[in-house]
Amino acid sequence: MKLGEGVEAAIHCAAMLAGVDGNSTMSGAAMAEAFGLSPSYLLKHLNQLTTARILESVPGPAGGYRLARAAEQITLLDIVLAVEGREPAFRCGEIRQRGPVKIDASAYVKPCGINAAMLKAERAYRAALAEVKLSDIVADYAAEGDPRSFAASCAFVERHQRPQKSGPPKQI
Repeated sequence: MKLGEGVEAAIHCAAMLAGVDGNSTMSGAAMAEAFGLSPSYLLKHLNQLTTARILESVPGPAGGYRLARAAEQITLLDIVLAVEGREPAFRCGEIRQRGPVKIDASAYVKPCGINAAMLKAERAYRAALAEVKLSDIVADYAAEGDPRSFAASCAFVERHQRPQKSGPPKQI
């Protein structure tokens, strides 16, 4: 299974937003800069996360993005599904019923074993992603990441976050 690069960008951005203070925001341009991505490319994924209610978009000159709910309430599966969609990665086209060796459809009453195996793997993959919360990723990075990298990330967030004057504070 191959996930798009947008999944990586979305998870990193959500993790970065977990570090903003209170109900502050960060611009999409700042996050694109942090990860060396095209702002227009990243905006597409930030909009997907906003539509999925993982992020909240705050309008205005001091606006930007922030988590829509606490990092403990966001799983990696939430982010993957927001970016990649809810459809299974494997979609059986029933090719066994095509071509010169096909026989009457009544021979195919039993579900395709390949499809069943792939869907079983998909369920396991999704279950594993559902167990990992965004807060776990952030905590692991703080505890086990290179301290220089962690300090640089925190400094970047500190420089680029945009304090907001109203709205409920984010709970992390």
